[in-house]
Parts: sequence; C-alpha cells; structure tokens
Amino acid sequence: MPGFFQIEIEYFLLCISTLFTLVNPLGFAPLFVILTERFSVEDRISIARKAVLTAGITLLVFALLGSLIFKFYSITVEAFQIMGGIIFFRSGLKMLEAKTSRTRTTPTEQDESMDRDDIAISPIGIPMITGPGAITAAILLSSRAPAIHSYFTLFLSIVLVLLVVYIVFRGGDKLALKIGQTGMRVIQRIMGIMLMVIAVQFVINGVESVVANLMK
Repeated sequence: MPGFFQIEIEYFLLCISTLFTLVNPLGFAPLFVILTERFSVEDRISIARKAVLTAGITLLVFALLGSLIFKFYSITVEAFQIMGGIIFFRSGLKMLEAKTSRTRTTPTEQDESMDRDDIAISPIGIPMITGPGAITAAILLSSRAPAIHSYFTLFLSIVLVLLVVYIVFRGGDKLALKIGQTGMRVIQRIMGIMLMVIAVQFVINGVESVVANLMK
C-alpha cells in the first residue's frame, strides 16, 4: 500500500509540473488581457470560462484518445505545431497593427461580433492554453500512466492546472486597470511581436522535425 501511494504521488507531481510549465498561465495572462480588452468584465469572465472549458475538453480527449486520433487521421505533432504557429502569427499581426480594438455602436453589433469572432475557443482555448506542447504532454503522460486508475490522477492534474488558469485570467481586469490605456497599447504591440516570434518558432520546430524524420 505505501508503494501504491508513492507511485501515484510521483505520477501526480510529474503531471502537475509538466502541464503547468507548458500551459504557463502566468506567462499568458497579459496576452489574455490584450486579446479581450474590447469586452466588458462580465464578457471577459465568460470568455475565460469558455476558453478553460475548451482547453479542458481538448486535453482530456487527447489524454484518452490522442494516440488513436493521430494515427487514425495520420496527423503528426509537427502538423499541429505548424497549425498553432499560423494561428498565433495571425493574432500577433492583428495586435501589432492594433486591429484587436474595434468600435461597436449597438449591443446587437457587439453580440454579432462576439459570435463572429469567438476568441474564447481560438486562439485563447486553442492554441494559447492548449497548444501543441500541452497536447503532446497529455498524450505522453497518458502513455506513462502506471495503472488504469492513474488516469484519474492525470485528469485531476489537468483540472487543477486549468483552475489556476481560470483564476489568473479572471483577475485580468485588475491588471488592465493598473496598466492603464496607454500601457495597454504599448504592451499590445510588444505582445504582438512576441506572439509572432513564438508563432515562427512553432513553425520552425515543426518543419525541423519533419525534415529530421525525412532524413532518417
């Protein structure tokens, strides 16, 4: 029995540390604030909730069926990296050109905008919270589960990490108030550049892996 608890605790610590590092909620908090600046506080909370739910479902599905899904559709992790890079680059370019802030004159137009540009699912839910790294980690951690009941440990780790993400994102409006409008504009452009760099690196990593596999 002591061995059972020791194995599960070690696996839990492995899952928590790996997922928390790859999801990086503290690092993406300013980006979340920038992407949702045109929304009200209530809308931001709703976006954070929906984004975390999207990320949670994605991670749980890939933890359970990731290997099978990739094999069935002949999808590679490299393809997912390149796709995530393209999405990030598009969002970063809009931020750099200050296109994320649009004027809406009526509530109807605002509702239509949110339906049309539902950033909670993409790019916040996928690939910002749940990127190629987190999805790959979920698949690998699932394959390393010591026993069947260890899947519960993995699921618990996913839930706890995403709970931290939700708490951090929910407090984003306080961060916005402290920074101010001018500060937000400066950070918007800086984060846009950083996001584009991350996007390019995603694509480079994906292409390098593809080339390396072809050279074998």
